[in-house]
Amino acid sequence: MKLISPLLFAAAAVLSVPAAAAPVTYDIDPSHTYPSFEADHMGGLSTWRGKFNQTSGVIVLDRAARSGTIDITVQIASIDFGHDEMNRHAVAPDIFDAARYPTATFKGRFTAFDGDRPTEAAGDFTLRGVTRALKLDIDDFKCIQHPMEKREACGADVSASFNRGDYGLDFALDMGFKPEVELEIQVEALRRP
Repeated sequence: MKLISPLLFAAAAVLSVPAAAAPVTYDIDPSHTYPSFEADHMGGLSTWRGKFNQTSGVIVLDRAARSGTIDITVQIASIDFGHDEMNRHAVAPDIFDAARYPTATFKGRFTAFDGDRPTEAAGDFTLRGVTRALKLDIDDFKCIQHPMEKREACGADVSASFNRGDYGLDFALDMGFKPEVELEIQVEALRRP
């Protein structure tokens, strides 16, 4: 009886501690993820909008611990302005130079939450071989049980801005084009089985 009491007390103590939440891994759904951008044309003549059609990556999220990481890769050659000539020129050496720099990447971590929903991420953005810090604002975030995939899916609308000249993307800046680029990213990811 003397041995049983301490064992029962230890078992009760262990059972009363809540289980620690584990990080969950999500794979980017490339058919529902399209980083898009807005950039100046001719110093205010118009705003050009484009998107990238090929994105991959992994998000790890621990909603209980309010932490997680992001690792995203965008294929530069998948750029799409809806204008064939501009698409061809964009990947040329004087703009994105896709042959030399085939990808853009973001590697970061979640830095702010509203309850268990991430609202901000910060990390390293690499474009044209140049890496700089970039903050992403997570404007909307939601997870659901995906009715067709039969597993959890999370999605978000994300925004950021940067100066393209900081990344050596200086095409036509000497002609008065503005260097600011606005990113608007729709992203969906599926929980890894």
